[in-house]
Formats: sequence, C-alpha cells, structure tokens
Amino acid sequence: MTDTARTHHDITTRDQYPMIGRDRDQYGMIGRDRDQYGMIGRDQYNMSGQNYSKSRQIAKAATAVTAGGSLLVLSSLTLVGTVIALIVATPLLVIFSPILVPALITVALLITGFLSSGGFGIAAITVFSWIYKYATGEHPQGSDKLDSARMKLGSKAQDMKDRAHYYGQQHTGGEHDRDRDQRTDRDRTRGTQHTT
Repeated sequence: MTDTARTHHDITTRDQYPMIGRDRDQYGMIGRDRDQYGMIGRDQYNMSGQNYSKSRQIAKAATAVTAGGSLLVLSSLTLVGTVIALIVATPLLVIFSPILVPALITVALLITGFLSSGGFGIAAITVFSWIYKYATGEHPQGSDKLDSARMKLGSKAQDMKDRAHYYGQQHTGGEHDRDRDQRTDRDRTRGTQHTT
C-alpha cells in the first residue's frame, strides 16, 4: 500500500535515480533484501537531495560571479576608454580653444536669444488673445477674478476718497471753531477790561 502511494518528488527522482523507489523491483530485490536496499536507497536519496541543493547553490554562485565579473570588466574598459579619449582630446581642445570657446559662447547666446524671443512672442500672443476675448465680452478664463479685483480696487479708492473728504472737512471745520472760540475769549477779556 505504501509502495503505491508516491509523491511527485518520488516520481521526478525516480527518473534520475532508478534504484530508488518502485523501480528497484525490476532488479529482483524482494523481501529482506529489498528492505535493506530500500534503507540504503533512502539514505542515498537524502544525500543526493543535499548534493542537488549544493549543486544548485554552486551554479547560482557561478552565474553571479560570471555576471559580476563581466560587468566589472565592461566598467573597467569604459574607464580606460574614457581616459584614453581625454588624453587624445586634451591637446586638440587646447589647440582649437581660441576658435571653439567663442564659437560655443556664440551658439549658446544665439540659442538663448531665439528661445527667449520665441517664449516672449508666444506670451504676447496669448495676452493679446486674452485681452481681445475680454474686450469682446467672451469672458475668458480668469476674467471673473479680474472683475472682482477691479471692483475691490474701485471700492477701496472710493472709501479713501470719502475718508479724505471727511478728514478735510473736519480739519477745516475744526480750525473755524478754534478761531471762533479764540475770538469769543478775546471779546470776553475785552469786555471785562472795559468794565473795570
């Protein structure tokens, strides 16, 4: 009964090790001999499983060392090539630097000028388009904020104008009251002087 119940692992290892498992019956091992060889087969199977896992680890390590070594060789070759190119190019750069440096500066300035002028042109077209839409009453994006800001500025300006007018009236009115009070005081003092 136990011979017929086999796992997937037994089936896969049977092909690798024909003396283990059910196939040992093909070689005429019966009775006590079969049990004795069965125990030996299990021990061999356990040892072969350990050897198999060790061989997998060795294969993984060899693959890692090969990949790492090849990448290390490539990086060292790249470094050597860069140094050689720098050694070769340095005298050429020194010889041609009176031509190359002004040329590079000129090209950089031209590119910067064209890009900035293009950007400013696009911004100007966008602004003119927005102003045209706003003037024709199409209400472009952001026009509501502009209207509310204009109303706030208008109300603040009106408020400041009213305050200035109020303080101006109060200031001029206050001077008239002060002058009137001073005249009244003078008249009183004169009146007391005439009576004495």
